[in-house]
Amino acid sequence: MKTIGLIGGMSWESSLEYYRVMNEAVKARLGGLHSARILMNSVDFAPLRELMLAGEWDRVGETLGRAARTLELAGAELMVIGTNTMHKVASQVEAAVNAPLVHIADATAEVARARGFSRVALLGTIFTMEDDFYTGRLRRHGFEVLVPEAEDRRLVDRVIFDELCRGAFLDGSRAEYVRIIEDLAGRGAEAVILGCTEIGLLVGPDDTDVPTLDTCRIHAEKVVDMALG
Repeated sequence: MKTIGLIGGMSWESSLEYYRVMNEAVKARLGGLHSARILMNSVDFAPLRELMLAGEWDRVGETLGRAARTLELAGAELMVIGTNTMHKVASQVEAAVNAPLVHIADATAEVARARGFSRVALLGTIFTMEDDFYTGRLRRHGFEVLVPEAEDRRLVDRVIFDELCRGAFLDGSRAEYVRIIEDLAGRGAEAVILGCTEIGLLVGPDDTDVPTLDTCRIHAEKVVDMALG
């Protein structure tokens, strides 16, 4: 079993979920008392959020690159950024280490294709929904990508940072997310990518008939597949 290096803390709410899902996946594969070999470097999210808002993404990349190097020096053989948005600096993280980075959008695209989807919707932070680092990567995988209208994009982003990343999972916000998901399905989306690793903690398969793709779970399970070979 290879050792997984998880860059976490963004937010730690979803980092907990990564840890749980990776260990459940190892137990399902190997049984008994087996658990995942994981090293985690949990960064302080607050200063990174300030850099994001200031558009200083190079400094974000430098911080996560240092976190990745620390993990590699400690023995990590696979690298994981435990958040969708921070894949905006994935190339900087990749350049900082020799261990391969498992990209969350690639893992999600693989599952979406296996389930027969070609037109998907994407929920996430403003950066994830509007910047090319994520939507462009999905399109290069052959998907048509829909995002919510501008006002709903702002709502989705606000809930992520003001509520989900702070551990607040409110019924009113769940209802708004379900409304947005069903609106996207009405526009032709065959499935909706929950493109922020906290969204799956708010909205699940029981909340809507629209197929959802939980990127946190997909990413964590893909990493385990690679760790076990």
